[in-house]
Amino acid sequence: MYKIRENADREKCILLIPAMLDAHFPLLKYAFYSKNYHPVILKNEKDITDIGLKYVNNDMCYPIILNAGQMIAALQSGKYDLNRTKLLMPTAGDACRGSNYLHVLKAAVRKAGFPQAQVLSLNIQGLEKGEQMKLEPDMVWRALFGLFYGDILMLLLNQVRPNEVHKGEAQKKWKKWVRILACDLREGKHLTISRMKQNFIRIAADFSKIELVKPRKQRIGIVGEIYIKYCHLGNWDMIRFLEKNNCESHTNGLSWYAMYYIDSHLSDVSKIEQVAYRIGLKLFGSLQRSMIAAMRQYGFYSMEEFQIMKKEADGYVNWTYRTGDGWLIGAEMVGHILHDCKKVLAVQPFGCMPNHICGRGLYPSIQQKLPEGRIVSADVDSGSSKLNVYNRVRMLVDMHI
Repeated sequence: MYKIRENADREKCILLIPAMLDAHFPLLKYAFYSKNYHPVILKNEKDITDIGLKYVNNDMCYPIILNAGQMIAALQSGKYDLNRTKLLMPTAGDACRGSNYLHVLKAAVRKAGFPQAQVLSLNIQGLEKGEQMKLEPDMVWRALFGLFYGDILMLLLNQVRPNEVHKGEAQKKWKKWVRILACDLREGKHLTISRMKQNFIRIAADFSKIELVKPRKQRIGIVGEIYIKYCHLGNWDMIRFLEKNNCESHTNGLSWYAMYYIDSHLSDVSKIEQVAYRIGLKLFGSLQRSMIAAMRQYGFYSMEEFQIMKKEADGYVNWTYRTGDGWLIGAEMVGHILHDCKKVLAVQPFGCMPNHICGRGLYPSIQQKLPEGRIVSADVDSGSSKLNVYNRVRMLVDMHI
């Protein structure tokens, strides 16, 4: 397997990737390394909304404004050799943002005065084939490990950090495991399924050693559009806000989204592709069960595995809602309320039609069928007030069940 040297980038193309997955990119970034590309996960945040609005129509959804603003700001910074810098836009490649973002970003970059900056696509639908980033087996295998390790570390950190007796312990534990796992990903060693399952147990056992307050703080589930759900830029540091208000949060793992996407697109592909999709579902399901078992063995909370979650949501959601995050939003909401997370915060970009139909359109129905739960939705947008959003969240925090 190709060994990664993080500092050896002089002969490679610099690949700028917008911040999208806070908890996963510290490990998932190693999937983007190859003999041709040196990835950089962007961390610049200053003025990116204003820059995005300058080059993207303000009627576009909030995530693309942030993505474009962050990328253009990076190009304007002078830190990168523009002659060997490319931009990567990872998308699902289906309707709405999955396909539109590529064209919007290209237009924005040209308008900003960087026609030489090529925009590469990473999708599984075959869009922009001439500019699609080529995936190598090593990259895909590293991505699998980065995804699941990112999941378990995120799920544990979000539960432990708000409840730790000695502040800072959970973050130190998270950094420790990122260092260990990053070394394996760089060197291409210990990347076997059996080793991953062993690491699930080791990680959960290590986090269980952290002393927690009693009683535990109230738990609030976060569901919604993928970027807003997983990126602090999109949700305005919602996890930290909840922690400051004496709550722990639960944002479900990215592997559930991956399985939702595979499952909901089975009918759209050829019979040969269906076989590959079903193999992928089976592998992901096995890893999910091992991860959940390891967490529960040490007393941690987790959503049910994908297939059980889907079965429990039957009758509450419509399986034909497949655009964007589709029925997954409602299914995760039901999964939380049926178990140990009765309060749910739904976050989405203002004006995002898939989320307003597949998400907000379901909230009243689910609330009526599951009166033991409490659901509050919050829209984020470049023209929205953070105070209004935070007030809606406080309303959920203060609700009595």
